[in-house]
Amino acid sequence: MYTWFSEALAREYDTERVLKESPRGSVKLLRHRESGKRFVLRQFQGNSEVYRKLLQYTCPNLPVIYEAVADGEHALVLEEYIQGDTLGFLLQDACFSQKETRRIVLQVCRALWVLHSLGAVHRDVKPENIILRGSEAVLIDFDAARLHKPEHDNDTQILGTNGFAAPEQYGLTQSDVRSDIYSLGILINVMLTGQHPSKHLVEGRMGRIVERCTHVNPERRYQNVLRLMEAL
Repeated sequence: MYTWFSEALAREYDTERVLKESPRGSVKLLRHRESGKRFVLRQFQGNSEVYRKLLQYTCPNLPVIYEAVADGEHALVLEEYIQGDTLGFLLQDACFSQKETRRIVLQVCRALWVLHSLGAVHRDVKPENIILRGSEAVLIDFDAARLHKPEHDNDTQILGTNGFAAPEQYGLTQSDVRSDIYSLGILINVMLTGQHPSKHLVEGRMGRIVERCTHVNPERRYQNVLRLMEAL
């Protein structure tokens, strides 16, 4: 299946440009020769189980996954191209208001609710993985995502972004939905202040929400995204 899909991509698509490249793989923007429609192709070393789960689901705050195949540790994923700017790019110019932050984070929570309902943890929620498509926030990049495995004591592979990853993602215990809530707390603070909460915690009620999201002990955080949505 992997070889067949790779050959089909070469026959039917042209590469417009490389969007991202790292030792683990690449992300390319493809154009379908016949229709002219654009797609994103992810090629990476890792587990594609979350992408395969998402083949059956659609959510306005998640990209549509059209195909996901694997050959051992090598994965190919064809997904919807989301046109817009990342929060990381927009934060270079200015912070967001509390109203804008609430609206965007609530949409990211809806995306995470779908993932968490599938038993998956994103593990890399950060401004660079959220694209604003008009008024919609779309959470992308599930390369670091994994299915929660209750029988494991800790994560088999340490992945995530320094500053946004929860303490348990560094091998202390197994990451779960509360690890994404930790990252959301950091995200809220960065959107409002431009800084990590350890350097400058946003004031008032939003600051208290950030503090609860980012508690070192997962038991002290919001236990699911619905509770965080209620708080927001």
